[in-house]
Amino acid sequence: MHLNVVENLTGEECASKIFEMSGARFEPEVAAQLWAKIEQHKWLLSERLARDVGARTACIDFLENMDQAMAEYLSYQRKDLLNEMGAQTFGRDIWDTISDSQPPKKLVNRRIILPLTMEDLSRKHGVSPPRTIIFFGPPGTGKTHFVKAIAGVLSWWYIEIAPSMLMEDGADRLGANLRRTMEKVRQLDEVVIFIDEFDELAHCRDEADRLDKCITNEFLKQVPLFKNESKRLLLVCATNYIRHLDPALLRPGRFDCIIPVGGLSADERKTILEFYLSRINVGQIDADRLVAETARFTPADIQYLFEQVAQSAFEREVAANKDYRVNTQDFVRAMAGMRPSLTDEIIEEFEKDSLTFSRV
Repeated sequence: MHLNVVENLTGEECASKIFEMSGARFEPEVAAQLWAKIEQHKWLLSERLARDVGARTACIDFLENMDQAMAEYLSYQRKDLLNEMGAQTFGRDIWDTISDSQPPKKLVNRRIILPLTMEDLSRKHGVSPPRTIIFFGPPGTGKTHFVKAIAGVLSWWYIEIAPSMLMEDGADRLGANLRRTMEKVRQLDEVVIFIDEFDELAHCRDEADRLDKCITNEFLKQVPLFKNESKRLLLVCATNYIRHLDPALLRPGRFDCIIPVGGLSADERKTILEFYLSRINVGQIDADRLVAETARFTPADIQYLFEQVAQSAFEREVAANKDYRVNTQDFVRAMAGMRPSLTDEIIEEFEKDSLTFSRV
C-alpha cells in the first residue's frame, strides 16, 4: 500500500479547487499543503469504504475532521512502512526461554524492560530508559534471541536491518541507504530496530578505507538523531567483535548500554533444554547428563542439536511405522558428531572484552 497519490497542481489551482468544493478560502501556499493531504484522505476513504469517494466529499470531510484525518493518515503510513521494512511480532514465550539466572536477562529487565513498561515511575525518579544498546559476545550465544525476546515482552514491532540489505545498490550507496533507512525508522513508534554484524557498518576508522570511514561517520550522525526522537524506539546492535568497532561509538553519549552475552551456565542450559524437550516426543531422558555434556554449547548449538534429534526420531518412526520416543542415547549419538562453538580461548577473550567494554 503506497499513498503517493498527490496531483501536481500549483498553489493557486489548489486554492481554487478547495474553494469550489467547500467554500473555504486559503492562501496558495497553505492550499497546496492542504490539497496534498486531501488527496491522501480521498484515497484512504475510498480504501475503507471499498468504493471511489469523490474529491468534494473528501475535501469537506477532511476540513471538518482535520485532526482525526491526519491521525488516520499517519496510522496508515506507519502500517505501510512497517510492511515495507518486514516488521515482525513475537510473543512473550521467547523471553521465558531465557533462564532468570542468566546475567544479561537480569540486566535487560532492570535497565530496559522495567523503565519502558513503568514509564510513570521512571519519570518520577528521573530515569531515562536506554534508547541505544550494543550486545556483544561470541557467535551463537543468543544475541539475536535476546533482541527478539525484548520485542516480545514489550509487545513492540521487531525490524531487522542487515548490512547486506543496505548494500543492495552497491557498497558505494551503503551510507545513503543507511541514512534513508534510519529516516524511515524515525517515523515509526513502538519498534525494536536490530542491526546484526554491526562491525560491518561501524568499523574502526583508524583501520578502515575511505568508504568504510564514510559509513562509520554516517552512523555517528544517525545515532544522536535517533536518540532525540520522542517516539518509543529502541535500537539494538550486535557484534561478535566488539574490538573492531570505532571507539567513538563506544564512548558514553552514543550507546546507552554495552552488554556482554556469553556462554551459558548449567542452570541456563537446563532452561533451554527443558524448553526444547517440551516440544518433541520424549521418553526416558537423563536431563542432568544432557546439561553436563553441553557445557561448551551455545543456544544456537543446542537448537541445532534438537533439530538433529527431532529429524532422526521422525525418520525412525517413518521406517518402523510405530511410535518413537526420544531418549538420552539419541542425544549422545547426535552430540558425537558436533563440535561446540565455545572453546577455552574464546571464553578467555570474551571475559577480557567484558572487563574492557561493558557499560551498563
